[in-house]
Amino acid sequence: MTQHATGDGAMIDGTEAVDEHAPGEPTKIEVTRKLSAELFITFRDEELSGAVRTIAREDLVHLHLPLVEHCARRFRNRGEPHDDLVQVGTIGLIKAVDRFETERGVEFSTYATPTIIGEIKRYFRDKGWAIRVPRRLQELRMQITTTTADLAQKLGRSPTPRELAEVIGCSVEEIIEGMESSNAYSTLSLDASDGSDDGPPSMFDVLGADDHNLAHVEIRESLKPLLEGLDPREKRILLLRFFKNMTQSQIAEEIGVSQMHVSRLLAKTLKQLRASLEHD
Repeated sequence: MTQHATGDGAMIDGTEAVDEHAPGEPTKIEVTRKLSAELFITFRDEELSGAVRTIAREDLVHLHLPLVEHCARRFRNRGEPHDDLVQVGTIGLIKAVDRFETERGVEFSTYATPTIIGEIKRYFRDKGWAIRVPRRLQELRMQITTTTADLAQKLGRSPTPRELAEVIGCSVEEIIEGMESSNAYSTLSLDASDGSDDGPPSMFDVLGADDHNLAHVEIRESLKPLLEGLDPREKRILLLRFFKNMTQSQIAEEIGVSQMHVSRLLAKTLKQLRASLEHD
């Protein structure tokens, strides 16, 4: 994997960029987009050698790995290791790099996201078809879930496999086998729904559903250092307004000031952030 130098000689690799706070230097967003555009030009130039184009392709993949990480995190707690999902998502990223047409006029991250998500969903579907959990283990798993909740309430802690085995009336080995089947069962349940036409969508339908904020991932990343520089009260107001979706009146009641004061603080803070972004 090659590295690329910025104008002042600082090296960037992937999404690593120059200091955002240094005046006159580009932001991470600008660096990433510019580098991506240059790499795509190199990758598509058929007059260049295969080796040069291959390096450009590898650099494009490495540059956008944070996007794969972001997509993979949306499938957390589904019984699959995060690293495995990143590997699968990277396959989708490579496909997107190979198919992307710069003349489309869209950002690569916007184009690549559906391909990455689709690859991860396909992985879950294929794995679900490959696994068949015996009926007895499905029933045992349900018993374990119910008994665990009951014992935890009585004991004030999570029960041990031996305690579960004594209550359910089976061996410790069977308890462990039932616990291990939970991950496989959750995979099979991705397509489960109530079977009605107007019922809720299945788990698979909503798993990794489009994140409407994904297009702003780069922007959110560039805002982080700016938010850290805000006054604690200003930062809190922003978080309550834009992350908890509270109204100005609710915020005023929360922090003990007038709604008019909240409005002025919001306007001032947003103006400050806008000026900082434009300055960068």
